[in-house]
Amino acid sequence: MAIQTINPATGKIEKIFKEHSSSQVMIMIEEVNDAFLEWRKTDFSFRANLIKKVALVLRDKKDHYGKILTLEMGKPITQAMAEVEKCALVCEYYADNAQKILDEEIIQTDASQSYVRFDPIGIVLAIMPWNFPFWQVFRFAAPALMAGNVCMLKHASNVPMSALAIEEIFIKAGLPQNTFKTLLIDSTQVKEIINHPHVKAVTLTGSEPAGRQVASLCGSKLKKTVLELGGSDPFIVLDDANIDEAVKTAVTARLINNGQSCIAAKRFIVVEKVYNEFEKKFVDAMNKTKVGDPMNKETELGPIAREDLLNELDAQVKQSVEKGAVVLCGGKRINREGFYYEPTILSNLSKGMPAYDDEIFGPVASLIKAKDEDNAIKIANSSTFGLGASLWTSNITKAKTLASKIESGSVFINGMVKSDPRLPFGGIKNSGYGRELSHYGIKEFVNIKTVWIK
Repeated sequence: MAIQTINPATGKIEKIFKEHSSSQVMIMIEEVNDAFLEWRKTDFSFRANLIKKVALVLRDKKDHYGKILTLEMGKPITQAMAEVEKCALVCEYYADNAQKILDEEIIQTDASQSYVRFDPIGIVLAIMPWNFPFWQVFRFAAPALMAGNVCMLKHASNVPMSALAIEEIFIKAGLPQNTFKTLLIDSTQVKEIINHPHVKAVTLTGSEPAGRQVASLCGSKLKKTVLELGGSDPFIVLDDANIDEAVKTAVTARLINNGQSCIAAKRFIVVEKVYNEFEKKFVDAMNKTKVGDPMNKETELGPIAREDLLNELDAQVKQSVEKGAVVLCGGKRINREGFYYEPTILSNLSKGMPAYDDEIFGPVASLIKAKDEDNAIKIANSSTFGLGASLWTSNITKAKTLASKIESGSVFINGMVKSDPRLPFGGIKNSGYGRELSHYGIKEFVNIKTVWIK
């Protein structure tokens, strides 16, 4: 795929970028490794000061960077600016907490002294997707840099402006040259980079096939990986739930980022007793969504990021309908310039339908009726994915019990699944492995080293 910016709101090419050659990439790896040898010597206070300056740059220019995000992948501008702000927060979190998290851990043994230290490992390669072009990079980069590592970014080919802007932000904040480097390359060059001895680990957020390929490459070289892959998050509504609150959140949870989020609620599993009420209110609310120009602050739903993704989404809906799914609202591409799709709800779903089995990446909700709460949990766990889950009930004691039965990396009770710098983030099953964020995330890419003194 060519490295270019195509505005999904218009379908027109905005800018084309020249790829880095293989020889250029090899030189960059050497330069970044040289930067690591110096960066690892810096203390936490030095790093924290610079990472806090990164947060200042982000906040100062959040309108500017937000417009880049909206231009490249079509998210509503208010959400784009919020994404930039969230990146500032993750920088501040690690600037404030990395030293405490990575302090030497004293452990009493038969030694006169024994402790664990956390040493940086070197270059961490990030292979990142287009749907949250800033956030998914900063949530890896902030802890990696604070731990003393350096970063190389291979971003999605449709968000090169975002990729270059991120490198620019670190430079503006005063980080040493080559501590963070963006590579303008296609996926065919990734193997060569992973094989390079200076590249010590890889973090990938993306599709399940991409994750399997990178895990296989890294496994052959015994290099550490963290994979955050797809999701088909259940949104479970029990009969004692506040239906109005659940519906309000359901719409946001399905349509956020134009429905293109790994942790977006996708399967709405509602127990029989309240199913009809939920369905009616859900359809009414989805039909009121304001679709339009993502640069307009009133817009709630913008375009799909690329036309091929729009066509794939439409095919999943059509295949599901051919197999018996019922369209409650939406169900087709919007006849206008750009890559827009109607807010859609499908019901009467069963195994074998894409809307039941697969990840749906767009503003399409799969509404599934469950007999009771046990059946709801069974349906939720029937997915091959296990990223996040949302559970709605007024009985918190019961919710805590059910949370232990849900197969996912997180369970949000009476709320929308979201990432938070203070909490670990990641999945199980085909949603990947490892964790980002919190104290768990920063320890993924360090050498956890035991020191024993006689």
